[in-house]
Amino acid sequence: MLLRLVLISRPVLWVNTVGTTAIAMWLAGDLWRWDVVPLLLWATLPFNLLIYGVNDIFDQETDALNSRKGGLEGARIAAPESRRILAAVVLTNVPFVVYFLIALPLDAVAWILAYIVIFVQYSAPPLRFKARSYLDALSNAAYAFPLVFVPLSFGEPPVWAAAVGLMAWSVAKHTFDAVQDIDEDKAAGIITTAVRLGPHRAAVWSAVWWAVSTVCFAIVNIPVAVVNALIAGWLLLRLRRDPTPNGARRLYRYSIAFPYAAGSVAGVQIVAALMLGGYP
Repeated sequence: MLLRLVLISRPVLWVNTVGTTAIAMWLAGDLWRWDVVPLLLWATLPFNLLIYGVNDIFDQETDALNSRKGGLEGARIAAPESRRILAAVVLTNVPFVVYFLIALPLDAVAWILAYIVIFVQYSAPPLRFKARSYLDALSNAAYAFPLVFVPLSFGEPPVWAAAVGLMAWSVAKHTFDAVQDIDEDKAAGIITTAVRLGPHRAAVWSAVWWAVSTVCFAIVNIPVAVVNALIAGWLLLRLRRDPTPNGARRLYRYSIAFPYAAGSVAGVQIVAALMLGGYP
């Protein structure tokens, strides 16, 4: 059962929570601090199970039509599993939330609670952002919230240019990745941003948000901004050559690698600067 829960939590995508939490700590000026451990642990299985377990519970109809599901790119669950997955989400997340309520400053807790609520409501009724054009993409800005609540947890100000840049980046990537699921979402009656815009205009939408992220990243770090622009530009050009769900599906493995590449460029520089005493 544990292995099944790990697979449902999509470990290949943990970089979006664990990596962001680590970079938030480094941006706050510390190479390591022990009080980040609860946040880092929560950003592994528990929170990713919350994101993707809840998603799988409410997306069984579309997942059944999607050939990508059933592997590392997403589970295909059976209806009897729903109750066990929901119980696992509650049991793994509630202890962390209770600890955060007791141990962390109120402003950090407020961002953490927003992080939870947005991702639950992305998939679950009544709001179900996933099925609402534009809100599906905009709600993915929440992936950047660790860049806000981690420094606030330490009593430090967030690096807002980095946080806003990652919010814009997440909005762009969500729509870009959703192009591959246009046919399945249409069949299930889900009108995502990608469905409403179609591949061509969805690419333009993503290009605008990735341009915003590049400008914001440039305020913080030029190499990261350059890498971001190069990878985003390459993905968009490739999609333009084959603006179809199948074309987007072939690019998805490169899209998954995007945060690993850009995050590594950022992380290596920040760690090096901290170790050399050059970080302000």
